Amino acid sequence: MLRTGLLLCSLLYCQFLFADTSNVTDTTDRVRYVNTLQGTNSSFTLTRGNTYPTTALPFGMHTWTPQTGVNGDGWKYQYEKDSIRGFQQAHQCSSWSNDYCVFSLMPVTGKLAVNQFQRAARFSHKNEIAKPNYYKVTLDNHITTEIAPTERGAHLRFTFPRSGDAWLVLDGYTRISDVKIIPAERKIIGYINNGQQLSRELRSYFVLQFDQPFTAYGVWDSKTGTLTADTLNGKNAYIKFKKGAAVQVKTASSYISQDQAELNLQRELGSFASFDQTKNAAWKVWNDYLGKVKVEGGTPAQKATFYSCFFRASLFSRQFFEYDKNGLPYYYSPYDDKVHAGYLYTDTGFWDTFRAQFPLNALLHPTMHGRYVAALLDAYDQCGWLPAWSFPGEGGSMIGNHAISLLADAWAKGLHTFDPQKALKAYLHEATNKGPWGPANGRDGWKEYYTLGYCPYPGVREATAKTLEYAYDDFCGYTLAQQTGNTFCEDVFGRQMYNYRNVYDSLTGYMRGRQADGSFKPDFDPIEWGGPFTEGNAVHWQWSVFHDIRGLINMMGGDSAFVHKLDTVFSSPNNFKVGTYGGPIHEMTEMVMANMGQYAHGNQPIQHMVYLYNYAGQPWKAQYWARAVMEKLYNATENGYPGDEDQGQTSSWYVLSALGFYSVCPGTDQYVMGSPVFNKTTITLENGKQFVIEANNNSSKNVYIQSATLNGQVLTKDWLSHTDITNGGILHLEMSDKPAMSRGISKSDRPFSLTK
Repeated sequence: MLRTGLLLCSLLYCQFLFADTSNVTDTTDRVRYVNTLQGTNSSFTLTRGNTYPTTALPFGMHTWTPQTGVNGDGWKYQYEKDSIRGFQQAHQCSSWSNDYCVFSLMPVTGKLAVNQFQRAARFSHKNEIAKPNYYKVTLDNHITTEIAPTERGAHLRFTFPRSGDAWLVLDGYTRISDVKIIPAERKIIGYINNGQQLSRELRSYFVLQFDQPFTAYGVWDSKTGTLTADTLNGKNAYIKFKKGAAVQVKTASSYISQDQAELNLQRELGSFASFDQTKNAAWKVWNDYLGKVKVEGGTPAQKATFYSCFFRASLFSRQFFEYDKNGLPYYYSPYDDKVHAGYLYTDTGFWDTFRAQFPLNALLHPTMHGRYVAALLDAYDQCGWLPAWSFPGEGGSMIGNHAISLLADAWAKGLHTFDPQKALKAYLHEATNKGPWGPANGRDGWKEYYTLGYCPYPGVREATAKTLEYAYDDFCGYTLAQQTGNTFCEDVFGRQMYNYRNVYDSLTGYMRGRQADGSFKPDFDPIEWGGPFTEGNAVHWQWSVFHDIRGLINMMGGDSAFVHKLDTVFSSPNNFKVGTYGGPIHEMTEMVMANMGQYAHGNQPIQHMVYLYNYAGQPWKAQYWARAVMEKLYNATENGYPGDEDQGQTSSWYVLSALGFYSVCPGTDQYVMGSPVFNKTTITLENGKQFVIEANNNSSKNVYIQSATLNGQVLTKDWLSHTDITNGGILHLEMSDKPAMSRGISKSDRPFSLTK
């Protein structure tokens, strides 16, 4: 029944998608494929993406969205809700974390209502358009709201019915806000500070410039509900326009100053005389951007899924820098509350995004990514730690020290924009200390990890998962040190990067929780979640040895045993035991709904697993399962993801996989082969060269690579190097519905592992 319902949703969405051709000028239009409602049908107990209908430009400093959730709730938009209480400037990188520095505008008709519950208006999705460059909804009260984005602002248009008074409510939310109404200039200015664990020094300064005069105005207090008419200053504001007005407002924000907010407004929106000009300009930005990857062949639904995921993969990490009056970049640092020259990016959790989102950026946006990794060391200077989860400053959520993954990966791919010795010094500090913010700020259990060779359980929370990820991070430190001549760090991290071996139990064949006395935690069940594992079980965490899959294969008994264990992940019942969670969490429910055995693609630890068949001489199984996961677990509807989208990671998994390869081990220059979705894909690289992937005879059944050539030369290896792609050229694949069991099986064809 579920599968039938999803198919019906997909068919209905495709009818809507291709019926709306108002802004389609020719066949090169790719924006029309994107549905920003993808993944919005989410809740606390079941997530299909945890996304909101983001209206933004690529990697923009601010985004905009309709708000169905209450103020301060991370669940800002849920598809099942039927009323909107505001249109919000947003930044959120996870529904599990409340947003920061947000405010909203809400049009009201008839009697003025400012309270978020009283002003809420019902709506229907049939009256909603959700595109990257344009959001539109007509509420049941006949008010139409439209939004078009810039990088640090937006252009909005509110069209009111003639039958009632026309009000606009500005809500400064839950913490610090200050608003000033300037009727003579048709303007509102102010600042806000709201969110969790924010410095009180952080301000988001904003300016709202209207094209219509105010017929009335005042301020209101969100705690008491008191309205004060004809008052210019307060925490929140309301203004009134003539009945039936079509009001346009340009807005921009700055973290630096009110003057900078005005400059951002003038620079980004000053040349647009009308809302439609802003909308069309944003369309061109997105259409050109999406054109970096041109796909041909495939079904309309596959193109919609690809470009919707590509859109979502292109939002994080977002810019936190601005341009001064001379056009030079500078930023307010949430790490030390000072203004610095240069670039800063934020709003991402590396535990999720080191795997695919940043490797995709390194491939498509090397200049931006080079600035990003250099800024990691600026953050280290400003707060004494490498970021692990920036929102917008350091939060330290989840596990691992994955800033080193980004740094090592960039260096391996030729992005030498930072001082590697400083990076290694920062990582050594990270790996030998515990910071004040969250488990991933510094290294939880670092002393035991160094002395015992593993994190003991239960002394260290989620100890086995941390041991596995620390070992990978130490590999990244090792390889960066090796490439840059730091023999001290090479020796230190070279000893630690094999620590994954110390939590493997040869009797059960699984990674397990190990106690301080060396014994394994008793009463082991591989399908029990939690305990020594993070958001998963032993079946999921078995494979988190990204840097030494050959070592893992040997430890598990060789190629045949390894492949058999991979196979059983898909063939096992999708049962689970809640373990230390005490009850089902949404990741468990999503694994069951995926109905692919114990394969839990909705969470990060297992997302690379399908590609591991390449390391054991059966690459055709990687090809089969990569296509199966894409086909079964992704689509372009509100149910479009198999779990949390997580700041671009789950989307980036799809984008890379649809191209036909994946970044199993960031920190190396390799992408491991899978099976491309489309007959032809053309990647236009930043250096002007093109890498073309031709998949002759490709179809939903013909998922197996029979033969391959790279620039006319026979290709048998199961991976591509970064320079194979960035040098440009043609990867030609012959596809079939039958696996080619003699291709890509020799030892020399297999991807990188520390153990040869």
